[in-house]
Amino acid sequence: MSISKNDIEGFNGKNSSQHQLKLAYALSTIEQSEEVINKLIDFQIAIPSWALGTGGTRFGRFAGGGEPRSLEEKIADVGLLHALNQSSGAISLHIPWDIPQNPGAIKALAGQYGLKFDAVNSNTFQDQPNQEFSYKFGSLQHVDRGVRKQAIEHNIEVIKHGIELGSDALTVWLSDGSCFPGQLNFRRAFENTLEGLQEIYAALPDDWKVFVEYKAFEPNFYSMTVGDWGQSLLYASKLGDKAYTLVDLGHHLPNANIEQIVALLMMEGKLGGFHFNDSKYGDDDLTVGSIRPYQLFLIFNELISGQQDNNPPFGKKGFGWMIDASHNVKDPLEDLLQAVEAIMITYAQALLVDKKKLNEAQLNNDVVLAQEILQTAFRTDTRALVAEARLRTGGALSPLGLFREKEIRKQLIQQRGAKAIATGL
Repeated sequence: MSISKNDIEGFNGKNSSQHQLKLAYALSTIEQSEEVINKLIDFQIAIPSWALGTGGTRFGRFAGGGEPRSLEEKIADVGLLHALNQSSGAISLHIPWDIPQNPGAIKALAGQYGLKFDAVNSNTFQDQPNQEFSYKFGSLQHVDRGVRKQAIEHNIEVIKHGIELGSDALTVWLSDGSCFPGQLNFRRAFENTLEGLQEIYAALPDDWKVFVEYKAFEPNFYSMTVGDWGQSLLYASKLGDKAYTLVDLGHHLPNANIEQIVALLMMEGKLGGFHFNDSKYGDDDLTVGSIRPYQLFLIFNELISGQQDNNPPFGKKGFGWMIDASHNVKDPLEDLLQAVEAIMITYAQALLVDKKKLNEAQLNNDVVLAQEILQTAFRTDTRALVAEARLRTGGALSPLGLFREKEIRKQLIQQRGAKAIATGL
């Protein structure tokens, strides 16, 4: 399933007059509009291959039909999203769910859609068919060297797949931990994990990065061997210059000050990237910006204001930006369009913060003025600027609107079947 330039141009033509009215107002009230639009054009967010199907919970999964049945169809779906919003120009693969059988052909196919391959992701949180050892009691932390070796070899295999596809980063998320006091020796678990990560790190090409992801709980509920940003930073610092912390917005305890975490990781030059989602209770994997949009804004404010020489720049290179959500009750493609839109709007709002005045207010302990400066930017409607950035790059003024107008999900169901379920999930 693809959408043509004629479809997009026709849709934009019908909606142009309304957009021009909104854009004219935005241009007249936002001084740095052109600068914001240009930065939005450069901003790309990767789509994970596992997010293209309906997610689920521990209790059930209700597939929506027309889901991608192969890696090729997943690439086509991401290509569709990118054609609509021009901001989803990368796909992040999960191995072994999406092992490319013919890397050259897969890379060429992605190129046809204007896509590159973002970070590749390993999986040692599940037992795979025919593997020798089980990860029931952990992978890199395991007391059995054989289990640890198996997990290490899997990550090295993932790196090799990534090299073939042109990726330049590996994301490692470990479900390792314990459910009960006394089950685990914390120090031994850390040392085993560090030793395994060091072997994986040694297999990285010179121009690669490794992102060490953390999570406060689940599937283990007493301890996690990489349970918070401090533990991840400790691993990354011990590994070397190619190792960074990855921040998943849902992987925190309730009310954690994520923007402060981001600021400190940037200060240390160890912030590698993000997995974007939203949550109300824990790791809810909800649509970006649907629950706590102000928190997302504050995170972007820290990202922009905290850029330093030792941190990667925004734009086409630098930090890893990726959606990581579970679409349990929504159409996955519609949810991803909403998520990218929310990120772009929030990024634009954060670009409007008057950093000079905010710094002066902070130095003068003017708490009221500091709040006003932030909330003025947050309350600014930047949707017309985001739409204009899409328009200038060939995207749809309203990606979700065109998706529904063309009944794309209905077409996907006709092509793939009402019972088609995304591979890997």
